[in-house]
Amino acid sequence: MQKIIKNSWIAKTALGVASIYTIVLVLSSLVQLGKVSVGTFEPTDKLLHLAAYFGFVFLWKIFFILKTPANRGYKSNLFKLAGAAIVFGMLIEVLQGVLTSYREPDWLDALANSAGVLLAVFLFLILEKFFKRLNSKINLIF
Repeated sequence: MQKIIKNSWIAKTALGVASIYTIVLVLSSLVQLGKVSVGTFEPTDKLLHLAAYFGFVFLWKIFFILKTPANRGYKSNLFKLAGAAIVFGMLIEVLQGVLTSYREPDWLDALANSAGVLLAVFLFLILEKFFKRLNSKINLIF
């Protein structure tokens, strides 16, 4: 019973982080933002979209890894998550045109979002054994 409670706590923490990230992603997609720069580096808008959706899929997949016992459904929930993330990114682009007067939908942004999703999927497929072993160790410890 103790193992289930602790693992549940870890999964709930991952769920909280992924949920907060999603809320910030939605809000930052629908509000008027100034130019974004990191020190002297000024990333392009498309690179920011790619990174944002990579992070989105990464955090949600970590939650699903922690939530799912015995690593079941690793690939199937990864592909479902990827499909949902791509649709979500397209929906956000449409909402920018519908809900705001200062933002407009850009299908190149949707393409960059999708590229970030696919990059995360590729990472999780390459590192599948690593994440499965990590999940098994977490289950053993907790």
